[in-house]
Amino acid sequence: MDFHLQQLEQKSIYVLRETKARFKNPAMLWSMGKDSTCMLYLCKRAFFGKLPFPAIHLDSGHDFPETYQFRDKIVQEWGVNLIIGKVKHEIDEISGTTEGLNKADCLKKLLDEYKFDALIVSIRRDEHGIRAKERYFSPRDEEFKWNFENQPPEVFNYISEFKDASHVRVHPLLHWTELDVWMYTKEKNIPFNPLYLAKNGKRYRSLGYREVTHPVQSNADTIDKIIEELKSSQIGERSGRELDKEKEYVMQRLRELGYM
Repeated sequence: MDFHLQQLEQKSIYVLRETKARFKNPAMLWSMGKDSTCMLYLCKRAFFGKLPFPAIHLDSGHDFPETYQFRDKIVQEWGVNLIIGKVKHEIDEISGTTEGLNKADCLKKLLDEYKFDALIVSIRRDEHGIRAKERYFSPRDEEFKWNFENQPPEVFNYISEFKDASHVRVHPLLHWTELDVWMYTKEKNIPFNPLYLAKNGKRYRSLGYREVTHPVQSNADTIDKIIEELKSSQIGERSGRELDKEKEYVMQRLRELGYM
């Protein structure tokens, strides 16, 4: 493995081990996408083949069939302790889609029920402008709100206390890029959802609910071709997601209210 990927991996493993040391009851969010599956793999690397945290799937019943098949395969092969949260399938008033506040509301109920004090999420800074404002350890208040304008200081080997937080979001992939994830996935032979591979000239760059997620034009039908495509692509990774076509303040508002 080249030095760049080693550095990415080491920093993520540090964040995951720090999470286990600092929090009593963490959980991971798993969408079965490439990023969160990479995060699960890194967790196995960090804890010597074991997954010490449960994985949460926020499920409305409207993911792609391939996504459910992939989920069940990985649960069995990797021994994932899976918690499924049932998401309402209706349009919310802020995002105008079925993916926004409904997921956040479902997550609130799960965190209340299971008393999770940390939630490990696979967002990256390069995905969206509002996510670039995030920290590795990001506190949420009692209403699950994120105050991005008043975040505690964070230096890599120094992490603030979060005395007033209802829970803390942890972002071990924050420093990765889309290309990094695919290069690492290839290097470690991490399984991934087949919808990422091109079929009939189209593939999915990002996965969500099937009725609000659309493929992009592509002939990348192997992981090597995906990597080469990304080296020159000018198309946004989440251009096929209806939620991300909204103005940036919509995503910011959703994240302030608990969206990932």
